[in-house]
Amino acid sequence: MPRVLLLRAVNVGGAKLPMADLRNLAKGLGATEISTYIASGNLICTPPGDPDAFDRALEAAVQNKFGFFREVISRTPAELRTALDAYPFNHTEPKWCHIYFLNATPTPEVAAALRAKVPEDLLVIGSDLHIRYRDGVAASMLSTKLIHQTLGVVGTGRNLATVEKLIALAT
Repeated sequence: MPRVLLLRAVNVGGAKLPMADLRNLAKGLGATEISTYIASGNLICTPPGDPDAFDRALEAAVQNKFGFFREVISRTPAELRTALDAYPFNHTEPKWCHIYFLNATPTPEVAAALRAKVPEDLLVIGSDLHIRYRDGVAASMLSTKLIHQTLGVVGTGRNLATVEKLIALAT
């Protein structure tokens, strides 16, 4: 079954990871039907065996080859569709509407604590943080560091257009 693997923070801040190399790493780990979408760590493939074990193996392979660790959060196309369909906010400016895919489900208490720290519209649904940036991503005080520290879990975000495209590519 195909999966969409989302690597956190690649090709930003000195963490260069060419997508051709990412595809080769996935192939070397036994994945099939491999493709990438834009140069921001979006990998579509059918992993061999246990998807979680493949995600951890890919993290290790990236670290071994490139010298930096990046989390891999993966979802099935159906899980991405469910997250997209559950997006609770008005799509006033699509590039300001994101889903931040988390590697675990945060508690309601830490989700409320995050909402209290920023003016953005935020809602955690399962292991997905839905975000509508009020004045754009660049102007926001909602940073990756704040999300990770407050929620106690890691993740990576994609705008709704990217999520839609990843679903289409994976199905």
